[in-house]
Amino acid sequence: MTLTAESGAALLAQVRTAVSQVVVGQDDAVNDALVAFLARGHLLIEGVPGTGKTLLVRALATTLGLKFARVQFTPDLMPSDVTGVSLLRDPARGFEFQAGPIFTDILLGDEINRAPAKTQAALLEAMGERQVTTDGVTRPLDTLFTVFATQNPVEQEGTYPLPEAQLDRFLLKTIVGYPDQGAELAMLAAHERGFDAERLAATGITAMMDRAQALALRELGDGVRVAPEVQGYIAAITRATREESSLALGASPRASVALLRTARAAAVLAGRDYVTPDDVKERVAPALRHRITLAPELEVEGRTADDVLAAILLRIDAPK
Repeated sequence: MTLTAESGAALLAQVRTAVSQVVVGQDDAVNDALVAFLARGHLLIEGVPGTGKTLLVRALATTLGLKFARVQFTPDLMPSDVTGVSLLRDPARGFEFQAGPIFTDILLGDEINRAPAKTQAALLEAMGERQVTTDGVTRPLDTLFTVFATQNPVEQEGTYPLPEAQLDRFLLKTIVGYPDQGAELAMLAAHERGFDAERLAATGITAMMDRAQALALRELGDGVRVAPEVQGYIAAITRATREESSLALGASPRASVALLRTARAAAVLAGRDYVTPDDVKERVAPALRHRITLAPELEVEGRTADDVLAAILLRIDAPK
């Protein structure tokens, strides 16, 4: 199936509208989720409990019409609980592999930072290479395999900070905050009318595309043009993070590629076949905030990675 930039953007607008009607007041997070999916990347969603993180992923998987699985990360979760295990059901047939929940299209890793590093690491190969190796056998994952992981802020009790290698596997990190007053009132009104997040099917949200269309949407991003001057703008931003005195660790070359991929996906959302400097600017924070490390003195002052990235953008001239 082939989609045009216009038809693809129209289809995505329908998906975005449907998800936003269920997840009220989190438009930035909805956009980040769509961009991550279009760019063949994974998304880390951070926010305090009760802000709709899990609901966002469930609603998106439903509208995309894809297989969905959920893993609740806990301190006693084992890697085999995620990837699968070989079982001896019949001695005559030997061991049989029982696939874990990772063999799906959309995998929700709920509260991923509540599991120890060994279990978190079970996702590394899957996220990086879309395959799983167990008992010496490598098993491919589906082309559409995407991880959406939620986490509570690292300051919360009972959490394990994700290692840098794990963080780098996420194309984007989105922050889900509290909705504004208008959105919260709209949410209360919806519940008064009978909305129940636990019964998503009863809300009327349905699949808006099939697998072929989901694949075609991703292929649109491959055809998006990135002019040399825009490529230079991307490189200037990531290189500036490595020279920034307020950062203990700047963005890697992989971050430059991530920023380019997400800018392409943003262009698809807008119905264009080319990237603008604004596409890049809008994606800088979600693409880089988890790939840089603040200097200790800035953390003490209460500064954030987003503050530093915003200051860098002000210093770098965007191409005209």
